[in-house]
Amino acid sequence: MDFNLNEEQLAFQEAARAFAQGEMAPKAAEWDENKIFPVDVFKAAGELGFMGMYCPEEAGGMGLSRLDTAIILEELASGCTSTAAFISIHNMATWMIASWGSDAIKAQWCGDLTTGQKLASYCLTEPGAGSDAAGLRTTAKKEGDEYVINGGKMFISGAGSTDVLVLMARTGSQDEGARGISAFAVPADLPGIEYGKNEDKMGWNSQPTRAIAFEDVRIPAGNLLGSEGEGFKIAMKGLDGGRINIATCSIGAAQACINHTQAYMHERKQFGKSIASFQALQFKLADMVTELIAARQMIRLAASKLDSNDPEKTTYCAMAKRFATDIGFEVCNSAIQLHGGYGYIKEYPIERYMRDARVHQILEGTNEIMRMITARRVLEDGATDILR
Repeated sequence: MDFNLNEEQLAFQEAARAFAQGEMAPKAAEWDENKIFPVDVFKAAGELGFMGMYCPEEAGGMGLSRLDTAIILEELASGCTSTAAFISIHNMATWMIASWGSDAIKAQWCGDLTTGQKLASYCLTEPGAGSDAAGLRTTAKKEGDEYVINGGKMFISGAGSTDVLVLMARTGSQDEGARGISAFAVPADLPGIEYGKNEDKMGWNSQPTRAIAFEDVRIPAGNLLGSEGEGFKIAMKGLDGGRINIATCSIGAAQACINHTQAYMHERKQFGKSIASFQALQFKLADMVTELIAARQMIRLAASKLDSNDPEKTTYCAMAKRFATDIGFEVCNSAIQLHGGYGYIKEYPIERYMRDARVHQILEGTNEIMRMITARRVLEDGATDILR
């Protein structure tokens, strides 16, 4: 498939690159050091449409394809990977509300979410239900024209600083597994919602990560997204795109590291000459660039499969997520090696890109789960030609 960008995509790329380099990169180190959640930057990103990229236009979004979105997110991640990753999560949660919310819920939330005036968190993971998302235990019991929510979530990006929670909770019995899960739009400031401490993390410090406890939290029945029992399907549809998004953030971090490394290799002198003249280091950089481009093209292939609703889209998204997040981290790590001791100190941004990229191999489904998804599909009867 030809992934030459068209004029519109090139314009998106240019706009995102200018925003990333003008509004994000100069402040990224401060956000990381001081754990600043840059709300004003989200509002500015919203003015460009970046907070509702693939939300339908009728809900206030740009209605972009997942391929267009990947092009934009890569540029944003090259400015600040952590902040771009939150933008990707916000986009996923907003898309869920826009796609499955009632007209009233969409009217209540989508206008402010797609412009970045309000922010959304995605609440799936629990202390005992990470990779086994179908085993979640948070409950939403219907009482009259309300649902009453009890339980807890953990590792929730933006929690405590966002306005609405896209929550997966159990409306059926535990024995029903995935079939008993429903999705809800929950205002983040309701009585009975308590937030834990902002976790002290290796990376992703420009976005808070907290546990959330729900105790007898009441929401109108109309806050249900889709139908009862449809929540797990909604979550998995969201994660197909979410996996492309987070893979793209890895590639943005890796591209930034390559850009810094290219410049550094020309500037740094050893044994009387630029280290760019050493063949061993040239070969290392060549491998980094080759692997980066392969990962980028795999992401774009998966995005095109999602855009065309290809029957194998989930497998392609899983493969792209696994490959690109592994490669992204390896490229960032190699960039540190090529910088030597300078790569390890915070004067240079390489170590921050590596720290921010590391978690991408864990979230949106660990890379071990991505391998399971891929292997199970390939080993199914009649699956010989699925990846041709």
